Amino acid sequence: MTAKQVKTPWIEHLGDIPSHLDYFEGSMYEAVEKIANEYPNSIAFDFMGRSTTYRRMIDEINRCARSLRTIGVRQGDRVTIAMPNCPQAIFMFYAVNEIGAIANMIHPLSAEKEIEFYLNASESVTAITLDQFYHKFEKIRANTKIVNIIIASVKDELSQPLRTGYMLTEGRKIQKIPADAPVIRWKQFMNLGKACFWNYKVKTGADDTAVILYSGGTTGTTKGIMLTNKNFNALGQQVIAANPMFRPGDKMLAAMPLFHGFGLGVCVHTMLSQGGRCILVPRFTAKSYAKLITKYKCNFIAGVPTLYEALLRLPSMENADLSSLKGVFSGGDSLSIELKKKFDKFLADHKAAIQVREGYGTTETVTACCLTPRDRYKEGSIGLPFPDTYIKIVKPGTYEELPYGEEGEILLAGPTVMKGYMNNPVETAQTLRVHDDGLTWVYTGDLGVMDDEGFIYFRGRAKRMIISSGYNIYPAQLENILDAHEKVQMSCVIGIPDPYRIQAVKAFVMLKPGVPANDATKQELMDYCKHHIAKYAMPRDIEFREELPKTLVGKVAYRQLEEEELAKIKAAEEAAKAKEAEASAAE
Repeated sequence: MTAKQVKTPWIEHLGDIPSHLDYFEGSMYEAVEKIANEYPNSIAFDFMGRSTTYRRMIDEINRCARSLRTIGVRQGDRVTIAMPNCPQAIFMFYAVNEIGAIANMIHPLSAEKEIEFYLNASESVTAITLDQFYHKFEKIRANTKIVNIIIASVKDELSQPLRTGYMLTEGRKIQKIPADAPVIRWKQFMNLGKACFWNYKVKTGADDTAVILYSGGTTGTTKGIMLTNKNFNALGQQVIAANPMFRPGDKMLAAMPLFHGFGLGVCVHTMLSQGGRCILVPRFTAKSYAKLITKYKCNFIAGVPTLYEALLRLPSMENADLSSLKGVFSGGDSLSIELKKKFDKFLADHKAAIQVREGYGTTETVTACCLTPRDRYKEGSIGLPFPDTYIKIVKPGTYEELPYGEEGEILLAGPTVMKGYMNNPVETAQTLRVHDDGLTWVYTGDLGVMDDEGFIYFRGRAKRMIISSGYNIYPAQLENILDAHEKVQMSCVIGIPDPYRIQAVKAFVMLKPGVPANDATKQELMDYCKHHIAKYAMPRDIEFREELPKTLVGKVAYRQLEEEELAKIKAAEEAAKAKEAEASAAE
């Protein structure tokens, strides 16, 4: 089967969405430089009320690139960027790319041992982070190959009035860095480039590794994902092709973090490589997000489902005018049918002429590979593949393609597919496989279905599937049912160990404001479940929570709930053993 015979290219009758694109063959920096030459005076990004043009952005990137060469960073070296969404992170990211080095993107809130792991796994020689995170880096520095640590501060990119306010509030909380600390301060670092006049730019190819992102992959263990210039540049072109209403200058609220493919690939690189404008959000809260949407009259917003659920509850959004929105994208986690209905109504009530469009993808393909078309929605579907991207459903772990409507493992192929897992050839070989069609397919470990028009339906992670008395139970389906109840704000369903069934179902529920978390409410929900859920999939228990735990990117942290339950079971078993031993001793 050739690529053209694969069942899932974009459907031709969907209008102005092309099925094929000609991709930019240069580096990520060159893609952005090209746009800067075209729109030098347009605003590239806004940060805390301060705007930066494309011309200034490129000038700062070039200064940063010269400074990196001055401190000895060379082609192929890894530079760790542990930063929130702020100007210094943007300058550093593209400067690293400009000199042919590789950006190792990590979360600045990572624990010390996690940072040590990321630095060693990538063999980073240089790292940049904010002043408030310096002490974590310093504690583990001796265990790594780090030569230079560059320290930036949020205040350096603020206007004078905001800088004063910042130093009186947030700045006061930051632990002081010793004057003789072995670091390079940002301003000092940027001045080092004055000693470098030429030969700092390195020509890299489309297929050269440019970025390392981290993911649990298909096995749940942390792995570095090697992504190329073309992976990111192709994504930018695909996202815009799937959104022909985009115009240069359109504003994207960039709140998703830079260490995440969604934030880096869609919110930042897509915008900057296509002439858009990023509204950088350094610290995400639903309240700040809502304020910025209306302040900047954003055209595009992207987020995980928990973000949209939070916006529904904000009093400040009551009279918000959202008529400027051209696209609202949900990804990173499954968007329940009920939450989509609620948020679509919210958008309509606030003058937006659009609906939420759900996407799907994996970090192994940067981020999104497929998106709900703007003019055709099928309930429960995550949409159609991007141009030049192919999806097929196979019997899990095999090469056997399944018929339309039959559930199996989702496989992805296209120009955004990673080079592989860093220093992990075994798992790379398991995840990336070349088929008879000549394409390299990513085995996602996700379960889904394709209908006869090529629309994809996500059923859940294979490893998150609950098996109870031999029945396969999908948490997302039960969450959809619970979320539809008028008293439920949000739910999360997990499997807990059961001696007879292997696993039993437990639901965690966040109730709507004002609803009492009592036995009567629990019984009402249990009765509701009996009418909507098969007997074998019924929750054994419903536990109410004021908030559901979240991951660093805002998804519901179902693994944390699973770990809490296992800890409870273990504690109960140990207590029972102690009681038994006590009883034996008494006899």
